Amino acid sequence: MSPQSTRPGALSREEKQEMLKRILAKRSGGRTAAGGAASAPNGGTGADDVRAGEDVPESAWRIDKFPQYLQLHLQRAVADQIGVRSPFFLVNDGVATNTTIIEGRTVANFSGYNYLGLNGHPRVVAAAAEAGARWGTSASASRIVSGEKPPHRALERALADLHGTEDAVAFVSGYTTNVTVVATLVGPRDLVCHDRLIHNSALQGARLSGATRHAFPHNDWQALDAFLSENRRHYERVLIISEGLFSMDGDACPLDKLIEIKHRHKALLMIDEAHSVGSMGAAGRGIGEHFGVPASDVDVWMGTLSKTLASCGGYVAGCSALVELLKFSANGFVYSVGMPPPMAAAATESLALMLAEPERVARLQANGRLFLETAKAAGLDTGQSEGFNVVPVILGRSLAAARLSNALLVRGISVQPVVYPAVEERAARLRFFITADHTVDQIKAAVAAVAEEITVLDREADAE
Repeated sequence: MSPQSTRPGALSREEKQEMLKRILAKRSGGRTAAGGAASAPNGGTGADDVRAGEDVPESAWRIDKFPQYLQLHLQRAVADQIGVRSPFFLVNDGVATNTTIIEGRTVANFSGYNYLGLNGHPRVVAAAAEAGARWGTSASASRIVSGEKPPHRALERALADLHGTEDAVAFVSGYTTNVTVVATLVGPRDLVCHDRLIHNSALQGARLSGATRHAFPHNDWQALDAFLSENRRHYERVLIISEGLFSMDGDACPLDKLIEIKHRHKALLMIDEAHSVGSMGAAGRGIGEHFGVPASDVDVWMGTLSKTLASCGGYVAGCSALVELLKFSANGFVYSVGMPPPMAAAATESLALMLAEPERVARLQANGRLFLETAKAAGLDTGQSEGFNVVPVILGRSLAAARLSNALLVRGISVQPVVYPAVEERAARLRFFITADHTVDQIKAAVAAVAEEITVLDREADAE
């Protein structure tokens, strides 16, 4: 898109701020985003400001006056002012496969994680229904207390076999898995080295752990090695974290190099396989299979159950000592309810189907390559994607991404924008999730529509 665009979506930061202030002042009777006249000059609520109840500014006790809420409100107001409909929280009806139903209309679906088309599979649905009938819809307690059910251990044995590890443990939430595992393994005397583009869940776990945190440039294993050569001696434990396949960019980590660095510096290595299980390796076993490395070369294999495995939750696979430690020490496991038995059964059945039908993995990988090659041929900016199952189309402006998403939905294509702060403003994008069920026609039509709508947006920008 034209970098010189002057349409409202390309307003400078200063112009946006001024517009936001004017809109908010009109809507709130003159009160500004700083919290009104009662707010401290620096926006804070320090001890000097809080001398008695009547002196406490509204921004300290009214949620609708919180600065972060006002900022969200302002962004929505600007979108309303320039006629950009929010593309988020659209109701999807029916089973989300390569199509979905939005506002009563069937559209091509590039917004879901159903990589191998197992969501809604009759065997998966039957497994969940049978588990629900036998064990109910809830584990009813933390597993360490009284919530252990046979489907939990069946799933964990299957996950350990998938990764070739001694054991595995399943958590009720994928996000919680990363947060609680990182915070359990390291503490204030330790160091966490993570890829700069690591998922927010791992980042929050590193912050909560109290460990020193170092973000190395994306996939730059040389920079990581140099940093550890200089600084390893200052820390007790070092945990290196990367993703098998990066969820925003669709590229893989240099696993072989990270393993070398882990051994050289006597560090722990954690790989987030959320998007690589099912999409990488001939059988879909993930980046370990893709690189052909022994399972023991990675200390923590983390994954989620909500994508390829058509369920919900997260897991860690590794040595028996790791799993035992997490079961008795990880707050997100000890103090959380066990995952619902139907969800455990659904994930186990999905895993069995994936391994029994490798043609699903082959179709997904072929579709991913087709989408990437077609998009590049159309001149679209696909960033660093390697064409497995995640392909971004980078636009560089959040409002442009939202406009393009809306335009595609009108044309019968559902794809969500990823905007600031999930990514930097200059990296705002549409993110296409490719599945084994997408047809060649759907893929080619989607790419053609994106290219055409970008041309329309550029033409409008040049006319303004």
